[in-house]
Amino acid sequence: MGNNMKKIKLDIVGLSYSQTQSGAYALVLGEVSGRRRLPIIIGSFEAQAIAIEIEKMTPSRPLTHDLFKSFAEAYHIMVQEVIIYNLVDGIFYSKLICSDGKKVMEIDARTSDAIAIAVRFDCPIFTYEFILSSAGIVIEGNDFVYLENITENPEEITPVSPTTATGFSALSIDELKTKLQEALTEESYEKAAKIRDELNRRKES
Repeated sequence: MGNNMKKIKLDIVGLSYSQTQSGAYALVLGEVSGRRRLPIIIGSFEAQAIAIEIEKMTPSRPLTHDLFKSFAEAYHIMVQEVIIYNLVDGIFYSKLICSDGKKVMEIDARTSDAIAIAVRFDCPIFTYEFILSSAGIVIEGNDFVYLENITENPEEITPVSPTTATGFSALSIDELKTKLQEALTEESYEKAAKIRDELNRRKES
């Protein structure tokens, strides 16, 4: 196990409405002991499931993730931790580490579901160094935490002109890096994630 597979603890530092993809949200995880942030694009249903739990709002009927929790607890199974263990083509792979007190099992999950479950079980979220070093975005200056109200009306979000959303392929690496800094200053994590992916593609080709 080299340093690359070092486990790093993450916290949820933000959840924001996506500026470029209608109905998508950027879930931002941050390393507890450092400045790197991991933006993950998730759907609105999953974003809501995470926000509801963080904001301690109680839905009138249990959501899927609440059902998962009561089901697990009914059989005395605890989720001990969530690990984002791989990143392939921009998709984050996660697993739940579960225990019934005797046996520990790993169960595969979509990252958005894994996080929605982690907040309900109040269990830690981890990733590996190799994922943070390839997909993490470094935040300069002060740490900030924000959790936007995700029930706001999507129509109120100012549409971004298509060039800013997708026109990254035409830019030079230096221009991309400048754009990345601009996106971070604006807290447009989702845009930053797209620029990061474009930069990573350049490195590979």
